[in-house]
Amino acid sequence: MQGGAIAVVLATTTLHAFELDRFFVPKELVLHVTAVLAAFSARGKRVEGRASLFLALFLALSVVSAVFATNPWLAMRAVAISASGAVLFWSARAVRREPLVHGLAFAVVLVAITSLLQTYGVETRFFSESRAPGGTLGNRNFVAHAGAFGLPLVLWSALRARRFSGYVIASGGALLVTGALVLTRSRAAWLAFGAVVFVFFAAMILSRALRGDGRTWRRLIGMLIFAGGGVAAALLLPNTLKWRSDNPYLETLERVADYHEGSGRGRLVQYEQSLRMAARHPLFGVGPGNWSVAYPDHAARRDPSLDPNRGGTTYNPWPSSDWVAAISERGLAAAVLLGLVFVILALGALRQLFSAITVEDAITATALLGTVTGAVIAGLFDAVLLLALPAFLVWCALGALSTPAPASRVRFAFAIAALLALLGAGRSGAQLYAMNVFATRGDRASLQRAAVVDPGNYRLRLRLARMGRRGERCEHALAARALFPHADAARAAARGCDE
Repeated sequence: MQGGAIAVVLATTTLHAFELDRFFVPKELVLHVTAVLAAFSARGKRVEGRASLFLALFLALSVVSAVFATNPWLAMRAVAISASGAVLFWSARAVRREPLVHGLAFAVVLVAITSLLQTYGVETRFFSESRAPGGTLGNRNFVAHAGAFGLPLVLWSALRARRFSGYVIASGGALLVTGALVLTRSRAAWLAFGAVVFVFFAAMILSRALRGDGRTWRRLIGMLIFAGGGVAAALLLPNTLKWRSDNPYLETLERVADYHEGSGRGRLVQYEQSLRMAARHPLFGVGPGNWSVAYPDHAARRDPSLDPNRGGTTYNPWPSSDWVAAISERGLAAAVLLGLVFVILALGALRQLFSAITVEDAITATALLGTVTGAVIAGLFDAVLLLALPAFLVWCALGALSTPAPASRVRFAFAIAALLALLGAGRSGAQLYAMNVFATRGDRASLQRAAVVDPGNYRLRLRLARMGRRGERCEHALAARALFPHADAARAAARGCDE
């Protein structure tokens, strides 16, 4: 899991024809392979606790929802990410806490390092220029999310460091994470970051174990100074980012809660239409990962979530909220179950915080509460747990920091989730193969073989629908339309094929 945490940060490809998936798919492959290996290593371990039970029920409803999805390939992809996250959560409860949390904290700092390298002029084909400074994540918002929900892990490493040198190294990591988070200008992550900082200072005051511990206070204030240095460096040092505003960071701060115009207004429109869509599919939603398939049929006129250059499709393959995605894609019951997982973990962290006798236990409870807070708040306004890297880091962290309660064993669910992770690994490998063929080969025979390996590749199907004889074209045109029935390009390619 430590190695997987580092690999999931760095994994990417140079297949620029797939500007989003060239980052997503390699990271998904790492997520699934790590989950499978972790499940094999943790076999025979007991998985306990009400949070585990509700997570297993959430996965079960997700699988049922996937059966009825319009696009089964997207459904399989989304369910596999959830399943792998669950496997890592359960596996993290069966290993030693300290080395795993340190490894996860290092991965969070590594995210910040790749973002800062791009910010200050490093150019490589492994970065994306369209959403700088995204580093090896390809999008500045994803970097910001990792900084927000990952900060508690870095703070945990610093506050529990046994040596002063370890504390200084972890504090330097906090400086890098904070600086990168400021540079991203992600409003959702800034809100989550502020909430995480509040959680830590509130815990210091409310916890009897922490309140009177001078060493922890000194270390926390020292880290605050380091973080302030990161903010100052981000604002003062010249960089290569090209913002349109003269004072971009102040403008973002002023508009952090503005939902009357711009992207904030677009989110409200999207949430409203997505919830209307969910009301028409209340039991199981439109299917995991199928928001982008169904949303164009429910979108408002001139909806900002739609791509005007590609009629009948959305800009992003997911809504701008984990929770809106859960309700609209998997149904209200599944969303409630997922919410209960986080509620139970948060309540457990609060109980541990107030009852902790040792400083170490209180710091761990605070880090758990901070991770839950950061992930939930960032997920309210952006896609977080829908993606491989956040799913990896968040679920691992929640498992490592929490203490399972002696109830509700779900060993069978663990085995099923591991099997879904294995299927996800195969699916990701097939996607990478098809993406490589699409980007490097142009002959029909090669593209045809790639379509057999990855039948759910919409762009590949659409390309084949424009090549060869009419009968050959129609086969793939109909397949493309089945994947995205409201997309103008697929409907145009399939016109006349039903006759």
